[in-house]
Amino acid sequence: MQAWGVDQKIEGSIVTFMADPAATLTKALDMEMTHEGPPSVGIIGRCKRFAMHVDDEAIKTIKVSEGPDDPAGDTDPSATLADAMLEVVSKKD
Repeated sequence: MQAWGVDQKIEGSIVTFMADPAATLTKALDMEMTHEGPPSVGIIGRCKRFAMHVDDEAIKTIKVSEGPDDPAGDTDPSATLADAMLEVVSKKD
């Protein structure tokens, strides 16, 4: 996570990268992939592609990029990209 943060130049920004190696948060948020998908890509147990807006320890918005045949959101990740989340956050103010 640290190397990814350095690569993405998030130091000093409002962005926080968080790891979840035991999937504790993933399961608590009900974001665990359960689609059978192709076994070769290891879908089961992975975290869904999601973005979350949290303010003062309260979840304000959760967006998930997934589809019936695209449980990982690879085909259309737009709901969880920065532009979409910035639009959601700007409407909250």
